[in-house]
Amino acid sequence: MRDIVSCFSENAVSVSNPSCSSYSNAACINPSLIPSVQNSVTCVYKITLSTQKQILVTATWCKNNSSQGLSMNFGDEPSSTPPFRLNTNSRLFRKKKGSKLMESNNSNIEVFWDLSNAKYDTGPEPVDGFYVLVMVDSEIGLILGDMAEEAVTKRFKTATSLAKVSLISRREHCSGNTVYSTKAQFCDTGIVHDILIRCSGENDGLRSPVLSVSIDKKTVIRVKRLQWNFRGNQIIFVDNLLVDLMWDVHDWFFSPASGYAVFMFRTRSGMDSRLWLEEKLVQKDQDRVEFSLLIYACKNQ
Repeated sequence: MRDIVSCFSENAVSVSNPSCSSYSNAACINPSLIPSVQNSVTCVYKITLSTQKQILVTATWCKNNSSQGLSMNFGDEPSSTPPFRLNTNSRLFRKKKGSKLMESNNSNIEVFWDLSNAKYDTGPEPVDGFYVLVMVDSEIGLILGDMAEEAVTKRFKTATSLAKVSLISRREHCSGNTVYSTKAQFCDTGIVHDILIRCSGENDGLRSPVLSVSIDKKTVIRVKRLQWNFRGNQIIFVDNLLVDLMWDVHDWFFSPASGYAVFMFRTRSGMDSRLWLEEKLVQKDQDRVEFSLLIYACKNQ
């Protein structure tokens, strides 16, 4: 299968404004359908120290029938064996609070965590009652969880340096039916948006499948005849940002046993009229931070 980006023409991009959508969100939401479940969530953070040294932290929350936990990689090329890994399944892992010191990318890294009172929804990420802190070369780097601020206050001195952190990528793996619900913040100063993706028959009764994507209960795209339009792209406006929205549901129709759909949201750095091309997360212009959200969706038979 050709790479998704190579299948698009620059002239195929169209622009729409979510606030001007003529579609009702009710057209793509059926209360009887429960959104699919997340199996894993991977977030890539860029940490910039006071020395201007930068390091990428890849945090993956996962959940399956036998385990649930967190793993972390450090650096541009994540290792197949993460240097930090926790299994928070109560039968296999009892120490849900602690710290670990390690060395990676010529930096001293220390991770502190407390998941003893963590509460979960349907996905692998805890929703509250936890914290995860990452120290890099004695500077406070990544801070996750609603208890993180309290933990920082108790554990570290007020003079401890606080590194700059940006979330640059989020990748979600989902399985279940063809309704996918998630949240995303497209920039550091923006709000958290509700995203709903649904693939169904027109009005749930006709043969022709339809793809609908909604942000904050406003339909931003609606693709009919999806079997023929199984790959495509469109530009939407979110928080005054240009965001490329791309989809590839080819395997849902032509390789249903093993294939999955891919949905991508990625912010643009400016008013460039070209469709963004594949590139490394760390770019030459280190001050420019873009955000991407990738959803890998498996449809159970």
